[in-house]
Amino acid sequence: MAYVAYTTPSILDRARAVLANVAERRALLRSYKETLNELNSLGDRELLDLGLSRANLAEVAQKHVYGA
Repeated sequence: MAYVAYTTPSILDRARAVLANVAERRALLRSYKETLNELNSLGDRELLDLGLSRANLAEVAQKHVYGA
């Protein structure tokens, strides 16, 4: 006969998951800001060579970090 054991995550497991999620989101935000700063440091001519404009740099950085 088979037995099934149901386990629920403890409060510590939940707290660890929340902290891990916060850390991951902070890392993504840091990467987004770094990417946006790098793009903003480019000159207009360099942006034009890449096919970008200053109007859509935030969108480009967001897609790069967070995906489409």
